[in-house]
Amino acid sequence: MIVPMNLSQTILGVTFENPTVLASGIMGITASSWRFVTASGAGAITTKSLWPQEHKGNVNPTIISTEHWMLNAVGVPDAGPEKARQEIGDFMKDHQVPLIANIIGLSASEFAEVAAAIAPLKPDFIEVNISTPTFLKLRGKLFAEDEGEAASILTAVRKEIGKIPMFAKLTPNVPNIGQIAAACVAAGADGITAINTVGPGMAIDLRSRMPILAAHKGGLSGPALKPIAVRCVAEVYEATGGKVPIIGTGGVYTGEDAIEMMLAGASLVGIGTAVADRGIDVFSTVCEEMQLWCTNEGVDNVSDLVGGMHQELQQRGMKGTSMTHK
Repeated sequence: MIVPMNLSQTILGVTFENPTVLASGIMGITASSWRFVTASGAGAITTKSLWPQEHKGNVNPTIISTEHWMLNAVGVPDAGPEKARQEIGDFMKDHQVPLIANIIGLSASEFAEVAAAIAPLKPDFIEVNISTPTFLKLRGKLFAEDEGEAASILTAVRKEIGKIPMFAKLTPNVPNIGQIAAACVAAGADGITAINTVGPGMAIDLRSRMPILAAHKGGLSGPALKPIAVRCVAEVYEATGGKVPIIGTGGVYTGEDAIEMMLAGASLVGIGTAVADRGIDVFSTVCEEMQLWCTNEGVDNVSDLVGGMHQELQQRGMKGTSMTHK
């Protein structure tokens, strides 16, 4: 018998009934799809990335997956701010779970523009996407690779959103993600989302000898990403002193995956690619699996797990992960 335990947490004044979060880009397009995901057990919703103007994505094929990984090069398509205002406004009228509005742009002024358009709708959080691999095609580098660029964007967004909690979404493709996270917090980020896809990667069709994706390369997600995501979350937690909430995202498929993320330092756990493999009920399934694990381990409140690995290392007198990672 699975004994009910407390999966809820309050993060920056916002209550989440469970720690699972729909990651950006997966079914995060319309208010109706967000309600469907909510009914399927998600503790929160993240919208797809919202641009300050309509943005065309890449031509097909844009996705290829195996049981171990997924490559995607959708190009972050978006219908523009008017559509975003319509869908977010509709959802926020009676939303049952927190909404995280993910925003994107090609400059600090563009990020500020879309933030100004979305803030009046009062989403529960703003997630600033400074790490999508699409930036590599559009501008040659990621904002999240540079502390100064990341800070300038967050400063510009903060001026437009007032007191709405702001998360910075970071890339694993840097030598020291903890250092970038600390710079983002110093620039006004209230929390960190770690991580975006890794790569880019490539898959080649053996018969045609051509790249399978039309864009040739794509961001890597899925189960293969989880060890990298766990390490990144652990390093962000250490670099920020465990004082800011982290949404741990990357390769989470099961309740035990989610618990591993939380032990690394995540307060909330993003689920994306697993929706395609385990179905839309993956959110409720992961929660049930977390309940079972916690019951077996005698854990009463899921919040007690956050940062548990770091606490264990400290008790054993061992150095943290960021000190040992090279």
